[in-house]
Amino acid sequence: MKLEEFDYYLPEELIAQVPIKKRDESRLMVLNKENETIEDKVFKDIIDYLQPGDCLVRNNTKVIPARLYGKKDTGANVEFVLLNRIENDIWESIVRPGNKLKPGTEVIFGDGILKAKILDVMDGGTRKVEFSYEGIFNEILDQIGLMPLPPYIHESLKEKSRYQTVYAKYEGSAAAPTAGLHFTPELLKKIEEKGVKIANVTLHVGIGTFRPVKEENIEEHKMHTEHFYIKQEDVEKINETKKSGGRVIAVGTTSCRVLETIADEKTGLVAPIESDTGIYIYPGYKFKCIDGLITNFHLPKSTLLMLVSAFANREYILKAYKHAVDEKYRFFSFGDAMFLY
Repeated sequence: MKLEEFDYYLPEELIAQVPIKKRDESRLMVLNKENETIEDKVFKDIIDYLQPGDCLVRNNTKVIPARLYGKKDTGANVEFVLLNRIENDIWESIVRPGNKLKPGTEVIFGDGILKAKILDVMDGGTRKVEFSYEGIFNEILDQIGLMPLPPYIHESLKEKSRYQTVYAKYEGSAAAPTAGLHFTPELLKKIEEKGVKIANVTLHVGIGTFRPVKEENIEEHKMHTEHFYIKQEDVEKINETKKSGGRVIAVGTTSCRVLETIADEKTGLVAPIESDTGIYIYPGYKFKCIDGLITNFHLPKSTLLMLVSAFANREYILKAYKHAVDEKYRFFSFGDAMFLY
């Protein structure tokens, strides 16, 4: 398939720059892929589309405040974005300006409470960096780090917590699993009271999620990998749902990618595992596990739009996106949501 088949027109003013005041009052477009209907709702109406016996699977990763501003010993300003921990205090990081940060260079952050030494240049131009500090690394990050917001967001974020889901638990992501941002504790409680199970996976979202597809033939694109795990108690909820005829509904493309990575080809059942996934889902893919998907509106020509177009018909999805533009839905990370079933 050609990359341009996943393009659509998006006026820049529809890219949400700040989160809406109340999480569950964002808009919700409901798509029934069998009848190809489009309904305009509010996110908290999601409860009306969930049935007793269903299972919501959410990603409980937590975004780390991974953007750091510091100085070289010459006084020159530098910026780091932490991507993933290699071991202990050694991280892979994006650094700017790259040409000035060669192996051996030392950088100071936050008046010296955190120091870094560049060890090596990695594939793709990122750096292998070793940090030194006194105390607890994550507490220092909380103190001096900023949320690594996506490149299309130009406003600063007033509350760090708004780029976390209310159920974020395990630190490690460079970007939020944004479909989950719409849930509130009250809405989740009502969903459970309705008889819907809630299971968790943990996938640490990498910055690769924003990497554009450059290949004209989409099959040639090389997908980035991300680390994930799923526990026995969550596996049991998902498998019970499958066996009893309930629906497994992924909250976001990250949860979807974990489930489709680990599901059995024939039964769709899952098992506890910790691994990496580079699964690339585009039209023609046969889904093994999920029956529904809650997701935000994605960038033109992105792998995430391809995933959504694999779950439903591509023409139908692009028609829904045109409707979203006409109705002035808010797009991307802080934008509105879609429920596909």
